[in-house]
Amino acid sequence: MIEIRWHGRGGQGAKTVSQILAGAALRRGHYVQAFPEYGPERSGAPVKAFTRLNTKEIRLHCSVYEPDIVVVLDPTLLHAKEVRVTEGLKRQGVLLVNTPHSPEEIRQQTGFMGKIITLDAEALARSVGARFSNVVMLGALARLLGDISLEDVEREFAQTFGEKALATNVAALRAGFSALEAPL
Repeated sequence: MIEIRWHGRGGQGAKTVSQILAGAALRRGHYVQAFPEYGPERSGAPVKAFTRLNTKEIRLHCSVYEPDIVVVLDPTLLHAKEVRVTEGLKRQGVLLVNTPHSPEEIRQQTGFMGKIITLDAEALARSVGARFSNVVMLGALARLLGDISLEDVEREFAQTFGEKALATNVAALRAGFSALEAPL
């Protein structure tokens, strides 16, 4: 089973991309779970979303406490006192951060000794005319996972949102997917 924890702020789409990833994995025959965790709903407040993917039935029904992958949509959360993004992240896990900073700089900030991948998703999103970096990060994560095709993610995105801003978001997905070298 692969367990993913997303960190973002209200309105940045952590819940949405976690659900789109789960839908794309479902298309590949995986068992999936996707759900958010947040306090009083308000824009800008820290939120977490979770995605579980497995080839077998998932019988676990709780938050993700020991993720294999943590995706940070908002780099200001690396400094937030109320959020510990690396908490429980497995030593052999991956920390994927939306930031222009290097993995070494993020390692110094977080103390996480596992694999750190940084991606300036905001710049990539702007370069294709997208408003939000969450879709770029979703594309990057699909590339990292390796067994979820970009086409499945695109189809799930189209089914979820229809034609509304589809071309821009597909471009953002592809930008994130192309930005990383290879799957885990």
